[in-house]
Amino acid sequence: MFTCDVKRMEDKIKTFSKFGDAGHGGITRYSLSPEALMARAEFKKRMEAIGAVIEVDDVANMYATIPGSDPDAKRIVMASHVDSVKNGGNYDGILGVMGAMEVLETVVANNIPHKHPLTAMIWTNEEGSLYPPAMMVSGIVCNDYLPPQIAKNFKYENMMASKSVLDGTKTFGEALEASGYKGDKKYRLNPDQYKAMFELHIEQGPILEDAGNDVGVVDCVLGMFNYRIKFYGQAAHAGTFPMHKRKDALHAAALALCYLHEEIDKLGRPELVYTTGEILCHPCVHTVIPDYVEFSLDVRHEDPKVREQVMEIVKSLETKEWARCKCEIKEAWARDTVYWDKELVGFVEEAAKESGVKYQHINSGAGHDAQFASYMMPTTMIFVVSKDGLSHCEPEYSSPEQCTAGATVMLNAVLKLDAK
Repeated sequence: MFTCDVKRMEDKIKTFSKFGDAGHGGITRYSLSPEALMARAEFKKRMEAIGAVIEVDDVANMYATIPGSDPDAKRIVMASHVDSVKNGGNYDGILGVMGAMEVLETVVANNIPHKHPLTAMIWTNEEGSLYPPAMMVSGIVCNDYLPPQIAKNFKYENMMASKSVLDGTKTFGEALEASGYKGDKKYRLNPDQYKAMFELHIEQGPILEDAGNDVGVVDCVLGMFNYRIKFYGQAAHAGTFPMHKRKDALHAAALALCYLHEEIDKLGRPELVYTTGEILCHPCVHTVIPDYVEFSLDVRHEDPKVREQVMEIVKSLETKEWARCKCEIKEAWARDTVYWDKELVGFVEEAAKESGVKYQHINSGAGHDAQFASYMMPTTMIFVVSKDGLSHCEPEYSSPEQCTAGATVMLNAVLKLDAK
């Protein structure tokens, strides 16, 4: 049983939090931005200091590898991302990179014997905050292995043409060329050279903290679907058109949204989560009755039968009239539940048990690069506590001790796989 170093972890947390410091305790670090390039340079410097060999593929993923005793053995990779959302925190994504670095540093510092080469990896553009979509580059690299309905959304040429949400002109391909981190395609993560992947991450929710546990042994990423729900009414003057004759699309949408909450809650599934996070209103003028409103509905649950029950409720919207308005629904996208490799999950649980940390099995409601990698090779994840369940915001926090506990579990799970 080996233990990672909390002082080294604390130093990494403090250092990486400077790259993109937003001035309120968190960061804004868009992929391939100057701030992200500083984080990459720090990764390179620290990994080269312990003798790791750095490789960069054609979509700027970085790989730092220390050799094992068997030069022909496949690599074991630990990976996450360094980019953030706008005004995000200092742990989402970057913890997985710092944890991977800490594993390699611990192996080298303690001269821990291992057969397989060990790799710490940075995925490019996981958040998709500046250049959509999220998980862009893992979608590119794993494209040949993804289900067709997912793969079609991550075609290389389309991703290179993704435009900045800030200026609407600069493309991801242009940012990649200018970054200095466009390497060789031969270095891409692949199942011929790599045996398995681990990803350490903050939970991004309150379940571990509420249960008094420090580490989550992650079993799967929840299946989900996302629908666009549209309402068509009639625009008219807000001051002159009688109420009883109106076709107010916003009123219709509000009624339908309340209906959805009432009917979905009747299913009695407390583990089911659903969200309306985006609303579009036209013409969005205070003196005009809205003639078109559209909102999103994001639904997540492990069991496809439960998701189907929710789907039936959503589909029923089209059969009803809402405040004299027509309703139309359209699927934006969907995914099945992705289960992690059972053997790797077992190694993580054994490592957690032996390390003495309080742990529990848990699911991931959020998507991660590991999710796409799992179609290519055996993959699993490890969670650590998120204080107050907060993530994607500046108060996001996990203590150095909790971060180190997660890295320790990952280290020993990796060594168990290596020993096999």
